[in-house]
Amino acid sequence: MTIDKSWTTIRRRGSSNEFWNGLQHFLQMAKPFVNDRGFIKCPCRRCLNNASHQLEDLESHIFRNGFMFGYNQWIHHGEPATANAGTMVAGPSGGIPETDEMFDVLDDIISEDADEDAVGGPSSNDQYDDLFAALRSELHPGVSSFSSLNFLVKLMHLKVLNKWTNKSFDELLKLLKLAFPKINLVESHYEAKKLMTKMGLGYSSIHVCKNDCALFWKENSLKDTCPVCSESRWKLQSGKRSGKNVPHKVLRYFPVGPRLKRLFATSKTAKLMRWHSTGKSKDNDVMRHPVDGKSWQEFDKRHPQFGGDVRNVRLGLAADGFNPFGNMSLSYSMWPVVLTTYNLPPWICMKAEYLMLSLLIPGPQSPGKDMDVFLRPLIDELKELWVHGLDTRDAASENGVFRMRASLLWTVNDFPARSSLSGWSGQGYRACPTCNEDTPSMRVIGKTAYFGHRRFLPTNHHWRSNL
Repeated sequence: MTIDKSWTTIRRRGSSNEFWNGLQHFLQMAKPFVNDRGFIKCPCRRCLNNASHQLEDLESHIFRNGFMFGYNQWIHHGEPATANAGTMVAGPSGGIPETDEMFDVLDDIISEDADEDAVGGPSSNDQYDDLFAALRSELHPGVSSFSSLNFLVKLMHLKVLNKWTNKSFDELLKLLKLAFPKINLVESHYEAKKLMTKMGLGYSSIHVCKNDCALFWKENSLKDTCPVCSESRWKLQSGKRSGKNVPHKVLRYFPVGPRLKRLFATSKTAKLMRWHSTGKSKDNDVMRHPVDGKSWQEFDKRHPQFGGDVRNVRLGLAADGFNPFGNMSLSYSMWPVVLTTYNLPPWICMKAEYLMLSLLIPGPQSPGKDMDVFLRPLIDELKELWVHGLDTRDAASENGVFRMRASLLWTVNDFPARSSLSGWSGQGYRACPTCNEDTPSMRVIGKTAYFGHRRFLPTNHHWRSNL
């Protein structure tokens, strides 16, 4: 009886039942041939049968990296050397739901990392082992519609949508454990969050000076006092540092590069990232997307190398303050800085799931003129994306990896937020962002008045002579 090996060449491994069935049959076939320590040669494209691992690790290795080319007779895994390739239908996938959508999610994440490793050199992907363990595990004996990982992801999604507290989430997990003693689920929200971070798209916590002078980041990361005002980095009790170091303020920074790469990791969104070139209006008199505007077209003329690749990303930035506590009697202002991707079509680019939170600036006061201090991590990354770019896997292209660059085209904000972002005051004698130094203004009864607006009207407009 011959063996079907066609599954070893399937590229979209996570979405293919044929791949998973073939892999499970291969593991069953190789199981009797492990050595006395439980190790066997790994035929993934990275190990190339040169390294040995335990059998349970082979599944994640082959899924991450693919099956090595040229290994047509599995002499290290139970196939006789004289065997010929043929056809065999593999058995069931060992309890894993064949339609589990987490297959596609992990396939996109791991394929993205695998291509990055191919460009930058080999690196360890052992961080995915726990994810594979949760993906292989049944949620409960007899339940085949959910894997443990799939159920946990959906549960965390409900927590976010309904604004559950961490404590209520822990209590729900305890109730599920009590009602279903055999359920395969984490013990607490902390463990769930720790597992979810391995799927990527996390954030960095950056300590901030109490007076918003500087970030304890990069060259200041090891300092205990502010390099500008010498204020302590930590909260003090009776003039002394408490047992546990607690910073005065924490800035949450969500890196932009990995989020942009994730948009190209799946074929559906990768195609949508070209919409501004393939789906824009053909009518020059119609503007339904920023690509139809003069600013976009002028930018492409000034930077032809950037505009030459339609996959390069155009971004818009929006920032404003809000009270996170929903209690207007409590004065508190927290500022999210959000990026939107204008490569996407207009009916998608403004949807919540495609808006990227890049910074969460802490209160209690608005950043004001110190906004540039908080924007530094984002600006540094945007400069890196503009100058050098980032190697990115394009799931919609046969070429695989390309160098993605990004540019910030404009900001979207109200007048006070514009003042914070630009550094140009939105009040006083020179408040006009267009006139700047030439703003026509004067003091009238204790207030600043602005005049001379009629000069912007057409020459024959009747308001010019209307007193």
